[in-house]
Parts: sequence; C-alpha cells; structure tokens
Amino acid sequence: MESPINAIVIFVSEYWPGLVAIFSLLVLSAFFSGSETALTAASRGKLRALADKGSSGAVGALKVTEDTERLIGAILLGNNLVNILAAALATSMFTQAFGDRGVALATVFMTLLVLIYAEVLPKTYAITNPETAARRVAPLIAMLVLVLSPIVTAIRWYVRLTLRAFGVKIDAKSSVLATHDEIAGTIALGHSEGSMQKDDRDRLLGALDLKDREVEEIMLHRSEIEMIDVNDTPEEILAQCLRSSFTRLPIFQDHPENIIGVVHAKDLLRAVHNLTGSAGIEDFRVKDVAIEPYFVPETTSLDEQMRQFLRRRAHFALVVDEYGALQGLITLEDILEEIVGEITDEHDTEFETPIRLSEDGHCLVDGAMTIRDLNRQTDWSLPDEHANTVAGLVIHESQSIPTKGQVFSFYGFRFEVLERSENRVTRLKIRPL
Repeated sequence: MESPINAIVIFVSEYWPGLVAIFSLLVLSAFFSGSETALTAASRGKLRALADKGSSGAVGALKVTEDTERLIGAILLGNNLVNILAAALATSMFTQAFGDRGVALATVFMTLLVLIYAEVLPKTYAITNPETAARRVAPLIAMLVLVLSPIVTAIRWYVRLTLRAFGVKIDAKSSVLATHDEIAGTIALGHSEGSMQKDDRDRLLGALDLKDREVEEIMLHRSEIEMIDVNDTPEEILAQCLRSSFTRLPIFQDHPENIIGVVHAKDLLRAVHNLTGSAGIEDFRVKDVAIEPYFVPETTSLDEQMRQFLRRRAHFALVVDEYGALQGLITLEDILEEIVGEITDEHDTEFETPIRLSEDGHCLVDGAMTIRDLNRQTDWSLPDEHANTVAGLVIHESQSIPTKGQVFSFYGFRFEVLERSENRVTRLKIRPL
C-alpha cells in the first residue's frame, strides 16, 4: 500500500503548475483582504497629518478612500474573482487525482488556506497597522479601482436598481458616517475604554454640540436679569453699578421690556472720572455712555452665536422671541462655559455648586440647572427634548407646578421637590431608582 507521504509527493510533482497558480491566487486574495481592512480602518485624520508631512502614500490612501463604495466594490470584485478561480482549480486537480473524493478534499483544503492565509492573517496585520498598510497598498489599489471602474459602476447601478425595486432608496451624495458623529463616537469610545478623562470628554463633546444647541437653552432668564432704570438718580445708578458683580448692565426706560441700551462699567467709570464735583454728577446722564443693545433670536445656535460675538467683537446680547419680546440674555462666557465648565472669578461671591451629593446618596440639584449639564456631571441620560432645566422636566412630566415635598418617579429616577419660590421649583433631590 502506498504511503500518504509518497502520495503527496506524487501529487505535488504531477500538479505543481496548478499548485503554483493556486498559491499565487491566494497571495492576491490576501492582498485584497488586507487592503480592504487597512483602507477602511485607517484614520483619515492620521492619514491627513502624514500627508501634510509629505507622505505620498498617505495622499494616495486619502484619494482612493474618497469614494468608499467604489473602493469596496473593486476590492470585493477582485477578491471574489481570485478566490473562486483558486477554488475551481483546486477542485479540478483534486478530482483528477482522487476521483469523487476530490471535491470534499478540495473544499477542506481551500477553506483552511483561504481562512488562515487569505483572510485572518492579512486582516490581523492590517487592523494592527492600518495607516502603514494603507499607505503601502494605496498605489496598487488605485490602479485596480481605475481598471475595474466600468464593471464596478455597472454593478453599483444594478444594486441600486434592485434595492429601489424593494423600496430602498440610496442617496448617492450621502455620507456613510457623518464626520461629527464619527468624532463624537470616537471620543465616547475613548472615555469608555479609559484612555480619555471625563473632563476632556466633556470639553470635546461640548464643543461639538454647540451647533445642535440653541441660545434659549443656556440664556439667563429675563426674571434674573439685573437692569438699570434710566429714571434713577445718577447716585443710585453709580451705587448699583458698584454693587453689581457684572461688567455690563442693560438700561430700561418705563418698563423692563423697553431696553434702550447697555452700560459698561469702564465707560461709566470714565464718565464719572471726567466729572468735577457734585454738580457735575447731577448733570450725568447714563444714556450718554450707553451703547446700543444687541438683540438675537432665541433660536440661534450656540455655534453661530459664538461666531457672531467674535465677528462683532461683542460679549453680550439680549435674547428675544419671534414677537420681539425680551426672553433673557446671553454672553460669550455662557457659551464658553458649555465647553470648559463653570467659569468663576473673585466677584462671584455667591456662586454655589448647582449639584452636590447629600449624606444619603441623593443628588441635590438646583432647579435652574440644565438637564444637559446634569447628564454631563453624573453620566445620566435624562431626556431634554421637552425641557431645558431639571425643574422644567419635573413640571412637564407632572403636568403641574409641584409643591414642596412632592415626590415623582419617571425615566428611572426619583425626584423630590425640596424648595419652591412662587411658581418656580428651585431645589430638588434626585437619585436613580
């Protein structure tokens, strides 16, 4: 009986041209598999940085990945072509050598070779060195995409037509993954894996979220705005400005809705310094040093409002609704606080942390605290679609203005009203259920 080793030697010596062809096809298959993984896993940000440093491979990788659908189509076409051809050659050779058993032997033989050497091995290398691999394969893949472009285009057209027949429409200009969402997802993933601190995550996500948030969400409500009555005496106005912790104060005439200007503490100081004696102070008119008020719609995005502040070289704006009624005010500092957190200085003597932990494990929260800030500090996920503040959420869910001591449970949390001032809920105790 012929030994297995002798049978293998005879098989190799007789069919070595076919084996060389299969080996070559497996190398091509490994190249296609690794290229697909490398070009899809490589960070475009890192490739751009390398391209800026003069890497021609990075430039090629960026260019070839601009049309992801065409890239994947070309690689899949080439990969399937060589895999099917290799399997067909192996089946033919094994059938000639071993008869009917050759089909099963060829299936096992090719499955192991393709799985190990044409899939797992190249993809493992590519996923561990995506940018390096992408730079190396980009020139060859670019040529492949160019050569197979007509076939890939025809396949894309046929696929879209077929999907449309089933009611699925694909926008050719749509991006598979928006840049904003990709960056936000990367930041969240980095924090969950421990490679990014919570404070860093909050700052980066805060900057990304500016375009999705509106002025009305963070503005100081009109009921809390400190204003100057133009009809007050110069001594009263000066005393009020000296007591105030704010640099800019709105000026109203007759009623608080009628804002006629904004006075800056420096302008007021210069004007008073130029006066001589008490008689001069009597002639002082605050309207003479006031600047024209700057009004913005409450639906303006924070990103756009920050751009407007920088463009106008302004730090202070009054917020109005669609009817022109005063709703509140917003400053450049308010927008910056959405990125870096609460900013305080030596004049913020009455600053109190809007959230703190009680002895029994509950969170004591200021009712005016925004839901987004609460979620950022606690990693909770309370919804903010129907209300901007914690008190607003409780009022919305209870469909009433709660009284002190009332307790509510919704969204997996327990809310207890601790303090109420007139119709405003000012203090709550919250804990997860």
